[in-house]
Amino acid sequence: MCWSATADLVAGSAIACVGVACVARVRRVGDLPLAALPLLLGAHQLIEARVWQVGGGSGPATVAWAVIALPVLAVWVPAAVVCAVPRPARRGPVVPLVAGVLTAVALTYAIATRTVRAEIRGHTVGYVIGLPHGDVLIAGYLLATVGALLLSGDDWLRGLGLLAAAGALVCWALWRLEFVSTWCAVAAVSSVVVFGWVVRRARVGGRYHAESV
Repeated sequence: MCWSATADLVAGSAIACVGVACVARVRRVGDLPLAALPLLLGAHQLIEARVWQVGGGSGPATVAWAVIALPVLAVWVPAAVVCAVPRPARRGPVVPLVAGVLTAVALTYAIATRTVRAEIRGHTVGYVIGLPHGDVLIAGYLLATVGALLLSGDDWLRGLGLLAAAGALVCWALWRLEFVSTWCAVAAVSSVVVFGWVVRRARVGGRYHAESV
């Protein structure tokens, strides 16, 4: 989320460009899903720009935003990590992947059976879904996304996980205060981290190795 339609358009375009650069540098097929994450995040910001433009509501842009933010990312991130790490290291992120699949099923059902509504609140956008067992779903979502990165066995990806966790906490606090939406900034920084990871992987021919951020 960003604080205006213009901010979302600028951030989304920039993040998507980083995504293109990431994909262009991939040397190993298994790295492609994680390298393409900035493309997904960029598209997500561009969709939210449309949400701003139409004044929120429960239209197609709002639903598309919710689908990407909730079930898609809950599966995409842990699946991308599993694909990127070697077989011996997959035991760690497999548990988050299972949690992500189960969480995504519940989130998809909620989106399909309930009305998703976006509300413009000053410099923030609030998305209202009315999720059943919200605390459980949030825990599963965080285990899937942040947990997969932290359990990847790759120091660079662990750094990305810590960044995502800290960024989510700060963004949530600012959003609760209805001060300003800052998730686009976290998405932008995370995309740069992914680009750095792709560049390092390309330098070693796609071989896996742990290294500090």
